[in-house]
Order: sequence, then structure tokens, then C-alpha cells
Amino acid sequence: MRQISPAQLAQRLDDPQQPAPVLLDVREPWELEICKIDGSVAMPMGSVPARFAELDRERETVVICHHGGRSAQVCMFLERQGFANVINLAGGVAGWAAQVDPGMAQY
Repeated sequence: MRQISPAQLAQRLDDPQQPAPVLLDVREPWELEICKIDGSVAMPMGSVPARFAELDRERETVVICHHGGRSAQVCMFLERQGFANVINLAGGVAGWAAQVDPGMAQY
């Protein structure tokens, strides 16, 4: 499974030369109320098996959770469904807050 660090993702999102990946946030709604990375699409982990057809199999997708564990599981699930371009955000939004956006609310 491919991984990307929060700093690498921030650099990627700031690069107008590269197409932006889908930011798939698999946390629960109450978690998203606390904090989220701008532009992310909410799809709680438990709903992914029923909703993954909504995603573009060809588009690069960075999967996000709190620390990187749930998102890693979703990446593996999507890969088994034929998605070849999924990437886990190592450290999740907690890592994003620590490395990229220290003003982000944390929990």
C-alpha cells in the first residue's frame, strides 16, 4: 500500500501543475465536525462497502482518518475492489495538524 506524509500531501496540494487527488475522509461525522482537511469528501468507513462505486477508480485518491489505521484498511479494501491509485495519509489528520496546520483543532 502506498503512503504519503502530511507534508508531502500539502506540497502536492499546493502544486498547480499536478491534478489534485480526491481526499477521501473515512472518519465519523462527529470527527469531521471537529476538524478536516479542506476539500475532503466524507465517506465514513462503515459506509465504504456500500458506497465505493461513487468513487472514480482511475483518479488518485488519498484516504484520510484520525491516525492512519482506518484509512489503511479502506485503502486495502479499495485495492481489492480494483482501485489501483489509492494512497494512505500516514498519521492521518493528527499528523496533518502536527506537520502542516498547527492551528487545526485536535481530539
